[in-house]
Amino acid sequence: MGKQLRNSTAKVESKLYELQEAGELVKQAAYAKFDETVELAIRLGVDPKRADQMVRGTTVLPHGTGKKVRILVFAKGEKEQEAREAGADVVGADDLLAKIQGGWLEFDQAIATPDLMSSVGKLGKVLGPRGLMPNPKTGTVTFEVGKAIQEIRKGRVEYKVDKAGNVHVPIGKVSFDVSKITENAQAVFSSVVKAKPSSSKGKYLKGATMSSTMGPGVPLECASLGRRVE
Repeated sequence: MGKQLRNSTAKVESKLYELQEAGELVKQAAYAKFDETVELAIRLGVDPKRADQMVRGTTVLPHGTGKKVRILVFAKGEKEQEAREAGADVVGADDLLAKIQGGWLEFDQAIATPDLMSSVGKLGKVLGPRGLMPNPKTGTVTFEVGKAIQEIRKGRVEYKVDKAGNVHVPIGKVSFDVSKITENAQAVFSSVVKAKPSSSKGKYLKGATMSSTMGPGVPLECASLGRRVE
């Protein structure tokens, strides 16, 4: 552990912090020379191996993520034009499929119209592991490509529970005001609580931390927050 991280970690007490207090501490503990991303890590009381306990969803952060998102759209004809007018960074069909198969992956989000999913599906082994595969459950397989692009630009984030039962979601930048970090965090907690599987029994929100890219994790008092947003 480097000296800067040790100094930052020393600022975190062995207690659970309220969201606003955690946001303030994360900002104070950040030490990198770049504008670090602030992330929530939420540990859930689910069994990810069970299909009926898979937690996955999207939410629009009130203040966005602070990151410039590069959006790719698989579309043809009128929908291709709609995507371009809505501000997509890259739009195409067969040409894009070939380009991605060749190893090009310079985008952050992918949207596809349903009629092209039979072709896009062939890229599953490439896009799936990177979290770039369009999915109807997250609103990225749709004929309403303009609306999907606008939502992503406004700050829509996707989340999916990992094999260890955790959800990781970016909620802004260290340069954000504490109030914006707090409100973005509340939006994520609200969405994750609403996504609770009916088959999940016992304690659902088992723990959570807020951290910056290089900084220490700040443990959150999420029990009362979970009750407030249910």
